[in-house]
Amino acid sequence: MSGRDPFCQPRRGRRGAALTLVFAGVLIAGAATGSLPEPGDPARGAAAGPVGPAGGHDAVAKAAAEAMADGKSPMEAAERAVSRSGDRWGAVYSEGEYEEFQDALDGRYTGVGLWARREPDGRIEVTKVRPGSPAADAGIRTGDRLRSVDGSGVDGRPVTEVIALLRGDAEDAPAGTTVTLGLQRGPRVWSETLHRARLSTDSVTVRRLPDGVTVLKVSAFTKGAAAAVREALRAAPADGRTVLDLRGNSGGLVTEAVDTASVFLDGGLVATYDVDGAQRALHAAPGGDTDRPLVVLVDGGTMSAAELLTGALQDRGRAVVIGSRTFGKGSVQMPTKLPDGSVAELTVGHYRTPAGHTVDGRGVTPDLEAGSSALRRAEAVLAGLGARS
Repeated sequence: MSGRDPFCQPRRGRRGAALTLVFAGVLIAGAATGSLPEPGDPARGAAAGPVGPAGGHDAVAKAAAEAMADGKSPMEAAERAVSRSGDRWGAVYSEGEYEEFQDALDGRYTGVGLWARREPDGRIEVTKVRPGSPAADAGIRTGDRLRSVDGSGVDGRPVTEVIALLRGDAEDAPAGTTVTLGLQRGPRVWSETLHRARLSTDSVTVRRLPDGVTVLKVSAFTKGAAAAVREALRAAPADGRTVLDLRGNSGGLVTEAVDTASVFLDGGLVATYDVDGAQRALHAAPGGDTDRPLVVLVDGGTMSAAELLTGALQDRGRAVVIGSRTFGKGSVQMPTKLPDGSVAELTVGHYRTPAGHTVDGRGVTPDLEAGSSALRRAEAVLAGLGARS
């Protein structure tokens, strides 16, 4: 499968707000993100036809064409049609937003290079600063408090909204535009005006725990994620005890999720899915490492392609899954280009795990429930498993 997984992008009342939240997911773990398949992707291979409760792509395309003939906005007409369809994941994007979508999944985005989280008291704290980014050049550090963005206070707001403010609108805030941050470090309170820039993501990070366990954190399945996982494992200690941390992974490219499954499986089924009733299957490549003791960490922010991978490793008996129930986004969307260049996307099918379990609306149930202690629980499980011979 050579395309993109249309992953978690709940339709919002405002298209622009939805998209900034979508791109926030590229910057922070746990944010909702989304994608569109490329031409030739089996997930969009079926001709556009009636799907969904209100006629699907045909109804949306017809509404857009009629609007254009009447001198009205095809995109606005399509948005109304998608809203009436009742499709939870249906969405409409402008041509520029679509291009930004593709860039995000290729590991590129426009922003200032900040990762953030909301503390229990509602404060927004900087958790990571990308080296060489506008934020790093301005001297912003991990642990700094973010108080405002362009004069708008951020305390108590969802972190996805905060990152959306940093990014600005997908079309109106390109690289070079400015954003002013209100910051605090101890008693010092100050502001910095940054110029947004084109940056690349680091979707895979690696660390070694004192007991020798390798932790691979995959924040999103952007282009190159599977290769990064494979390379990290080659450099891992000989005993091979590994934690694949998919908490907050909002999905990404299906190809990358399947290729990551191929790292740990010796061929075989990864998932099945349907497109307008036609059944399809995704398989891992042969030759993966099946001896490495493996634990997968998940939570409510584990979505779509990450759920597909989790379900495959769990059903195939390859990994112990620890954490909390995953988000439950296992549907397939197909895009249709409208007369003005915008793109409408509607659901055409659903993914299932190798054992036939439906993910959409249900999520993946872990083998062992754990909250903040999930990583410690994983270390204990790996200690019990030991190195396989």
